[in-house]
Amino acid sequence: MPKIGNIQLPEFPLLLAPMEDVSDPPFRALCKEQGADVVYTEFISSEGLIRDAAKSVMKLDIYEKERPVGIQIFGAVLESMLRTVEIVEASGPDIIDINFGCPVKKVVSKGAGAGILKDIDLMVSLTEAMVKHTKLPVTVKTRLGWDHDSIRILEVAERLQDVGCQAISIHGRTRAQMYKGDADWRPIADVKNNPRMHIPVFGNGDVDTPEKATQMRDKYGLDGAMIGRASIGYPWFFKEVKHYFKTGEHLAPPTIIERVDAARRHLQMAIDWKGEKLGVFETRRHYTNYFKGIPDFKPYRMKMVTSDDSASVFEAFDEVLQVFGDYEFV
Repeated sequence: MPKIGNIQLPEFPLLLAPMEDVSDPPFRALCKEQGADVVYTEFISSEGLIRDAAKSVMKLDIYEKERPVGIQIFGAVLESMLRTVEIVEASGPDIIDINFGCPVKKVVSKGAGAGILKDIDLMVSLTEAMVKHTKLPVTVKTRLGWDHDSIRILEVAERLQDVGCQAISIHGRTRAQMYKGDADWRPIADVKNNPRMHIPVFGNGDVDTPEKATQMRDKYGLDGAMIGRASIGYPWFFKEVKHYFKTGEHLAPPTIIERVDAARRHLQMAIDWKGEKLGVFETRRHYTNYFKGIPDFKPYRMKMVTSDDSASVFEAFDEVLQVFGDYEFV
């Protein structure tokens, strides 16, 4: 069974991916309840933390019920990254994760995230310096390469391991692909099957059904799956995958009552954590998936995603229970 440093994980763990404005404490709590084995924070800018930017600092909030939890940071300047390690370490996470995979232009243009895939030597030297600067296990999340013609993930994974990286999560696309096309898990399997590799290798990208998670485990032989978009507004995905692993059967989907309860709790926790305005705004992206598949649902969804006050959203939840309470998902 895989280990990250001294953290023992179950066989083929499921990890909640770090997602901007998604993987916050309220959502991490819901995913943890539904079976996520490791959760990661939203990615945090090293420069933002050093400047004491409020949004970056807020992302350091972690809670005992989440453990094991990793704080993910990104940046490309050694001095800033080392200072960030000190700040992050003081927050008491179990893992420090480095983002070498974010494809967003504003991150890449600064040489951070997937931008560092253009400079593998810098990627390795930054990782080595950070490993030496903390007692916490350091892990890396990255992509296959900058583009199809520059895929060097076998070499990259080996070199990161050799400087002390404790686990690597690999998204099966290049930066040039962004999120288009299909993720290619074959190069990730090549990393796992490299006899020189002994750290856990987790797969990421397009794991959106229990069958795909099973394929990642059984066909590609990876150590675990990092779940991203499939979990947005659907924290039950982790539980459904684990049920499928055990039984080979699909778990019955959550009922309307369960969905409303989760959405209501999610919104309340978000408000408690980040205040009314941000809490209402940043939970909107989840409602489509919370209530996906319900016929004639658009008026209720529109109320949820356009209301600026929580009272109106909670009212919409009550209306959903009244109108669709007996609806059965297939």
